[in-house]
Amino acid sequence: MQILLLAVFILFSSSGFAQTSDSEPAAIAEVGGANSWNLSGGSSAGGDMAVEFTPIEDWLEVEIGTSPVFSAHTVEWDTDVLFKKPWTLSKKAELMAGAGPEWVHTRQFGVSSNALAAEFALDFMYWPKAQHKLGWFVEPAYEYTFGPRHEKSMGISWGLLIAIP
Repeated sequence: MQILLLAVFILFSSSGFAQTSDSEPAAIAEVGGANSWNLSGGSSAGGDMAVEFTPIEDWLEVEIGTSPVFSAHTVEWDTDVLFKKPWTLSKKAELMAGAGPEWVHTRQFGVSSNALAAEFALDFMYWPKAQHKLGWFVEPAYEYTFGPRHEKSMGISWGLLIAIP
């Protein structure tokens, strides 16, 4: 997954996507932290990284991301593709609601397992300056795993937004 994210970053940072200073970025990198709470009990914390791009202006944004989260004897990689509807609240703030598939790779007590899941998220983005070069985000989410235990969890990720011209 890291190779896919790197390839997307390189693709959208090429000079072929040069834009004027007044236009929106070709993509946005999200880098930060994440916490997750299993509704059956237990919590985990880790990092969050994603890239987001806009195929249809004011209608569809696509986010591809991964979050490695850690707890006692467990490492979980949640990798998702979210399809989001954006709403512009102001020149500096944006709200998005989205959903999409997720792949959950878990290693617990030395045993690995994989499962598909569905994720639903709200994404609040704030850009201190109207140029949208550097900002921050908060993204609460709900996840339902289609694996053998049908786990349900709530999570939140937060961090920096970095525009990719």
